[in-house]
Amino acid sequence: MVKIRLTRLGDKKSPFYRMVVADSRTPRESKVIDTVGTYNPLVNPPEIKADAEKIKKWLATGAQPTETVRYLLISAGVIPAPEKRPPAKTPKKKEAK
Repeated sequence: MVKIRLTRLGDKKSPFYRMVVADSRTPRESKVIDTVGTYNPLVNPPEIKADAEKIKKWLATGAQPTETVRYLLISAGVIPAPEKRPPAKTPKKKEAK
């Protein structure tokens, strides 16, 4: 399965990430298929650069983003946020006498 995930760059205690498309079975720092963006958590607010066309192409071909990448893509406006549903109603429990 192909995933869109983060790969870590930067020195110790100063992380910088690339959003990459890679096979889910490969290690984090191994060969990647495509680089689709970057994420810098050290600046305020965190800097997210994403190539929307490449990401949409990969999502259309079946690539699955990790939870962290999904959150970053939603906050960057590349993919829409899921609809919030109201909580399901549960029946009240009968009180024991």
